[in-house]
Amino acid sequence: MAELDISDEPSTASPRRPRRRWPVFTIVALALIAFLAGGIGGSFQSKLTEVQKNDNASYLSASAESTIVANESAKFVTVETIPGFVVFHRDGPLTEQDKESIARAATAVTEVPGVDKAGMAPVQYSEDGTTAALFVPLVAKSDGAQVQGDVLAETEQQVMDAAESAASGELEVLPAGPGGLLVAFIDAFQGLDGALLVAALLVVILILLVVYRSPVLWVFPLLSAMLALGLSSMVIYFLAKQEILTLTGQSQGILMVLVLGAGTDYALLLIARYREELHAYPNRFDAMIRAWRESAPAITASAVTVILGLLCLTFSELNSNKSLGPVTAIGIACTYLVMMTFLPVTLAAAGRWVFWPRVPRVDHAADLASRGMWGRIASAVGGRARPAWIGTTVLLIALCAIGIGSLQTDGLTATENFTNNPDAAQGQAIYDAKFPQGTGAPAVITTNADAADQVIAVAAGVEGVATAPGSVCLQIDYAKVAGLNLGAAVATGAPTGCPPPQLTVQPIDGRTVVTATLADSYDSPAALETIERLRTAVHAVPGADALVGGNSAATLDVQTASVHDRNLIIPIVLVVIFLVLAILLRALLAPLILIATVVLSFAATLGVCGFFFTHVFHFAGADQAFPLFAFVFLVALGIDYNIFLMTRVREESLTHGTRSGVLRGLAVTGGVITSAGVVLAATFAVLGVLPLVFLAEIGFAVAFGVLLDTIIVRSVLVPALSYDIGKRIWWPSALARAKD
Repeated sequence: MAELDISDEPSTASPRRPRRRWPVFTIVALALIAFLAGGIGGSFQSKLTEVQKNDNASYLSASAESTIVANESAKFVTVETIPGFVVFHRDGPLTEQDKESIARAATAVTEVPGVDKAGMAPVQYSEDGTTAALFVPLVAKSDGAQVQGDVLAETEQQVMDAAESAASGELEVLPAGPGGLLVAFIDAFQGLDGALLVAALLVVILILLVVYRSPVLWVFPLLSAMLALGLSSMVIYFLAKQEILTLTGQSQGILMVLVLGAGTDYALLLIARYREELHAYPNRFDAMIRAWRESAPAITASAVTVILGLLCLTFSELNSNKSLGPVTAIGIACTYLVMMTFLPVTLAAAGRWVFWPRVPRVDHAADLASRGMWGRIASAVGGRARPAWIGTTVLLIALCAIGIGSLQTDGLTATENFTNNPDAAQGQAIYDAKFPQGTGAPAVITTNADAADQVIAVAAGVEGVATAPGSVCLQIDYAKVAGLNLGAAVATGAPTGCPPPQLTVQPIDGRTVVTATLADSYDSPAALETIERLRTAVHAVPGADALVGGNSAATLDVQTASVHDRNLIIPIVLVVIFLVLAILLRALLAPLILIATVVLSFAATLGVCGFFFTHVFHFAGADQAFPLFAFVFLVALGIDYNIFLMTRVREESLTHGTRSGVLRGLAVTGGVITSAGVVLAATFAVLGVLPLVFLAEIGFAVAFGVLLDTIIVRSVLVPALSYDIGKRIWWPSALARAKD
């Protein structure tokens, strides 16, 4: 077994005092600015919901066919609405008393401010007589002014209160359609300012207490992380307010856990090196200067890698992905600024006592992990390097194989997007069961007016388009303002058949609107296939210039764009990370090996996700964007730990040779990197607090993947493979030719 070449005898030589140059004063000034800006920015965290956008435009690009249709059809009305329903249900047939109370409820609802009274339709009754549905469109945009999401939610709540007050006590009254589901989504995202933040903070505090075993030290990284969150919230708020970038609910949720997790990671690395240097320097400021200078390259490379990886999302066709990149990149940049200025200044100013009861003393011997568990692990890896990296590679391949085939990324229906069962999901399920599935979510076709008759004839003959009279209409339907899509996760609703004659469309600029009711639920695979056939058919009509939109088309466009984004962005991220690693390590072979190990880890994570999503959590599937999001976060964040390890390995290799440097680097960084991985995994895991399947899946994937990277890839696979290859891993740099 290889022995770790680190002497346990304290050195009697005093370290050379680091020169305090002008950057020290710059850092102090930046620390003060970060403190003031982060403190002020804390108030903007709760205001981010005011600038959120969760409508179709926030997800689909302007070039998407469904977006073009939505913009065209919007010209035909002055008020855009979000379709919604109030569902009245009982187990048996509705009585005359029930019908009277439903009529009273309909009257009461018309008095609610924010309801489009002119767009309301008579109450519909199901064929079995057990259910009634009242169509209640909510005003989403009037005279060019967009109604904020919280106002829409309040209007929907007032609608439900009015309906419940007027209806018989024996009736079950539930929301459905986009109006109801919008409230459910907004309620879920409200956890960002409550349960999610509290859970994340408690997790971080607990882990830091275990890591540091100090009742005081944990305050410094946590306070720094909160300042970073406040600073990033302020920057993002003003940029979103000026519409320079778009903030969605999911972006805000991921921003919070990313800042807390990454910030704590950077803090752990800096504090570990600071503690190490306190054993060598009697002056704590000298120790911090040395620790800062030695930690800065790895932390900077990590932050740059993550920022560039996230900014690769700007190449996305989906606005939701495109907006996530700048939002989270700003979060990482602000985190880096605070952790490299405010944290070191306050730690050095506070003194050694913050480490109590394990205060580091000057003994000229670093408190190296090689004396404990990580020293033994490093020796074991060096002693059986080849079996170690072969065995871990086989393990990762096996993890990939157990569930990669069961990972379904075909998307989720509206009700499948919740981990709980909100009233809106219950109401939607009842509505779908009692009324024609395609009702309320027609395909919207814009066409040249002189070819409208041909388009109607062609559309009526497409398989999957409803065959009932009035299913294809040369009239505007309320569903043409298809509401909030929320990532193709919200259903729509509108009256059965064609709207009243007074809504007949008059051509504008030679264009008109045709609506085609589908035979299947708007977000079902069958409906999406119908949209593809419908587009093929109407595109072929000569001189029509017909385009197909609506909610089903938007769902299809989201899926298509997700596949495009995945195939485009993943290679770009890999190239960017390779370039950063090549510059940092001054080598070509080492970056290739590191990227290969992280990609293998990502594949293993997908396999485990497929198994757990299907057989343990019983999710209906995963969003089309899940693989891309999981890749960007896992590869960008997972490479961090390899950066932390390999920068220290290179530093040690310059003095002790590559093989000894690998073991020394693993021994010294093992504890802190493992702690950092646990913190980041735990913070992402708390995304499961929000009752949304997509965020729960991202949280699980990143948490498991980070632990896999930290415990298996970084602790065994990378050091074992590096040890086995030896100095050639630094090819083509001079270090590859140095004495090993």
